[in-house]
Amino acid sequence: MITILNRTKQFMRDNDLTYKKEYIRPMMTPEHVYIFRFGKHKLNNRVIIRYSHTWTGRLKINEIDVRLHHQHHPRIFKTERDLIIYLTNHLEKKRQQAGDAKQNEAPATPAEHPASE
Repeated sequence: MITILNRTKQFMRDNDLTYKKEYIRPMMTPEHVYIFRFGKHKLNNRVIIRYSHTWTGRLKINEIDVRLHHQHHPRIFKTERDLIIYLTNHLEKKRQQAGDAKQNEAPATPAEHPASE
C-alpha cells in the first residue's frame, strides 16, 4: 500500500474531515497520480498528487495540486508540509468566518422603552 500523505491523513482525522483516496496510473506518462477527495459533509475538495519513483524505488512527489470547493485555479505545492500549512490557515479562516456569521445572526437585544405613565 502506498504510504503517501500520512501527515495529511492525520490532519484530516484530527479536524473531523472525511476522505476517500483513489489511485490512477496514466498509460502514457511515467508519473503516477493519487487523488485524495475530502470534505466536512461532501467530498467536494481534492488533492491531486503527481509522483514518480526514483531509481532506488523511493517515492518522489513531483507536484501536489489542491482544489478546494469553488476554486477555479489549483494551489500547487512541492511538499506535504506546505500543503498542511495552507490547509490549516484556510480552515482557521473558515472557522473565523463562521464565528463572525453566527455573531451577526444573533438577534439584537430589544431596546428598553420607558413605560408610559
